[in-house]
Amino acid sequence: MLSKFRGVAQRAVKIQSQRALSTKQVIDREAQYGAHNYHPLPVALSKGEGVCVWDVEGKRYFDFLSGYSANNFGHCHPKIIATLRDQAGVLHHTSRAFYSDVFGEYAQFITKLFGYDKVLPMNTGVEADDTSCKVARKWGYYKKKIPKNEAKIIFANDNFWGRSLAAVSASTDPTSFEGYGPFMPGFSCVPYNDLQALEAALQDPNVCAFMVEPIQGEAGVVVPSEGYLRGVRELCTKYNVLWIADEIQTGLGRSGKRLAVDYENVKPDILVLGKALGGGVYPVSACLANDDIMLVIEPGTHGSTFGGNPLGSRVAIKALEVLEEDKLAENAFKMGQILREGLETIKSSKAVTAVRGRGLLNAIVMNRDFAQAWDVCLKLKENGLLAKHTHDDVIRFSPPLVINEEQTREAVDIIIKTLNSISA
Repeated sequence: MLSKFRGVAQRAVKIQSQRALSTKQVIDREAQYGAHNYHPLPVALSKGEGVCVWDVEGKRYFDFLSGYSANNFGHCHPKIIATLRDQAGVLHHTSRAFYSDVFGEYAQFITKLFGYDKVLPMNTGVEADDTSCKVARKWGYYKKKIPKNEAKIIFANDNFWGRSLAAVSASTDPTSFEGYGPFMPGFSCVPYNDLQALEAALQDPNVCAFMVEPIQGEAGVVVPSEGYLRGVRELCTKYNVLWIADEIQTGLGRSGKRLAVDYENVKPDILVLGKALGGGVYPVSACLANDDIMLVIEPGTHGSTFGGNPLGSRVAIKALEVLEEDKLAENAFKMGQILREGLETIKSSKAVTAVRGRGLLNAIVMNRDFAQAWDVCLKLKENGLLAKHTHDDVIRFSPPLVINEEQTREAVDIIIKTLNSISA
């Protein structure tokens, strides 16, 4: 018995020593043992609550990346954490080789909320987007009667939907695709926010789908012109092409609406969700469509070991309930206005050339002659706010949707003071 307690004590000491690592030690260890496929800001986080995170030395930061919008509900949301714990203690995984008492409840909840007949559950965003492409191709062969192996899918320039071979095959960014060929056949791109170019591409009878982000995130929070999404809907209907809306980052309240397409009151044929769907605590993604599209997928032709498992299903239900009950889309709309109003005050300075966004998906475009976005992110970190750049001149500001007005204004002050200090 004594040896048992000694073992427990030794493990506790080991855990405590791990927590006592310095930022440098954390960074050095990761660099030694982890693949170098990311270039993180030099901050080592150990705790999160609401809109804030703390590093291993105890310094607090505003989280203005939100795990690339996975943490829409903030860090350690009590309702979501309680749901995760409760379900994990009952039944966490079965695979869909069997029925569970939770997946059907989740499927009913999410399809009713978004107005579709069926949901195909996956885990990560890239899996769900890949699934939508598979569904669209099969629909093209079964319903549109496209000749075998001739189906084409159109994407927008500067799209980003992950790092799989299919995703990089659709990319126009050499950083994503260089060194990974040969690429997926049947993929091509047209300029974003260009209905004339889209219509020209859709006239090809072998096109089965057009996939687009309602707001391009990784491209730098690029918001399309008013009427673009409605035009996409009209053109896809005209040419019998499925419209796939990639709302993995823009959906679930991030843009200030439940979905970004809601700004123009249009409905895509296939809706793709992810990131925040898992409440920031578990990977959950979904592909939604009506029966005339989704039922081309037959038993055994597509699946996922973890997709639709009881734990993910229960967490997703709770995440969607929190979104609706706490009116987080409405809060994102209001806080986004305050954030952009504050950022607009520095647009006329030498530092910032543009401010753009909707809801709490926002960005500033830096004057490259003034400062590199990476360097500004480092200064923001020193001043207590974590944000991430994209490309060399864009900094994204996407805090959790639970942020309040006092926190928003404090964060704006940090951003303005940081830029002013660089200017000085």
